[in-house]
Amino acid sequence: MSNTGDAGRRTDGRTEGTSAEGGREAAADPVRGAVRGAAPVPLSVLDLVTVGSGSTAHESLRTSVRIARQAESRGYHRHWVAEHHSMPGVASSSPAVILAHLAAHTSRIRLGSGGVMLPNHAPLAVAEQFGTLEALAPGRVDLGLGRAPGTDPRTAAALRGPGRLDEAADEFPRRLAELIRFLDDDFPDGHPYARVHAVPGPVQGPAGRPPVWLLGSSGFSARLAGELGLPFAYAHHFSAAGTLPALELYRESFRPSAVLDAPYALIGVSALAADTAAQARAQVLTGALSMLRLRSGRPGLVPTPEEAAAYDFSPLEREFVDGWLSHVVHGTPDEVRAGLDALVARTGADELMLTANAHGGAARLRSYGLVADAYGMPVEPLTAG
Repeated sequence: MSNTGDAGRRTDGRTEGTSAEGGREAAADPVRGAVRGAAPVPLSVLDLVTVGSGSTAHESLRTSVRIARQAESRGYHRHWVAEHHSMPGVASSSPAVILAHLAAHTSRIRLGSGGVMLPNHAPLAVAEQFGTLEALAPGRVDLGLGRAPGTDPRTAAALRGPGRLDEAADEFPRRLAELIRFLDDDFPDGHPYARVHAVPGPVQGPAGRPPVWLLGSSGFSARLAGELGLPFAYAHHFSAAGTLPALELYRESFRPSAVLDAPYALIGVSALAADTAAQARAQVLTGALSMLRLRSGRPGLVPTPEEAAAYDFSPLEREFVDGWLSHVVHGTPDEVRAGLDALVARTGADELMLTANAHGGAARLRSYGLVADAYGMPVEPLTAG
């Protein structure tokens, strides 16, 4: 597809608008983001609502509001939250609830799930939750879906009920198709659900609905997203080795649809900027230790920088942490900018979604602000909220 003659659309397929002041406005396209400042692609936020040692879920959720409002004021395109369960250091078990709260405190930024783990839920329930969100924040809601449980097998079994653990992921394409039909209210005559309606939804009259994204850390969702012509988000932040193969598979499998005429791939990236490289290293080490404990079956609150610095890593643990940190873009603002630019050049990603994993909310807020400054992203006024 050539875009060279379309006003407000870049020749590489990414959208941008113009304002009276000469800046860039958020694009009307419900999928493609808007480039701000000197960023190579649109930038967005993935918020895990992390809970640090000495803090509470209440404080972390208040921080999420602050991050969303700062992201909105600095031109980040989206703010997504991810479904996780039985993880003390993560307070995002109920994305729809959190998104409703964020919608009440923002007015422009897109809000979405990164993602809802569809095998954990009935498709009708998800359609109604996100239909409600769309009614609360029209034109600002994204529905990102994953097929993993977002937790360990035992917790997944508790979420889904007896007998459903083994079949849930394999059922993903069917459940996805069912969810989309509920969103569109277009089950064919004779279908068992033809008289079942997701409310809020089209049965009440013409209304928008959230665009559906597929999320993944392997080739399954990449291929499915391509075949269905849907946007795709890859979890580079915890599965970096598979990024290039998954994006290649998505692009090769892509078939134009009513949603997209060309592939649109977002990647999640762990990125943290601080005033000095040493400060950034101290912060990201807390996330690495937290992940080490999670992978070792010892999940807990995110440790403090002091606790992480004092931890006596075994050689095997040190190998894991060093490998983990090799895929975290961190350092001074200029170093983070260079790392993100290089990642876009290497992957051809259409959008970067940054997750700043650190112990405290202040470090995360500071990081998103420094990254925006590094790219010269504009400062825009906030509405009351």
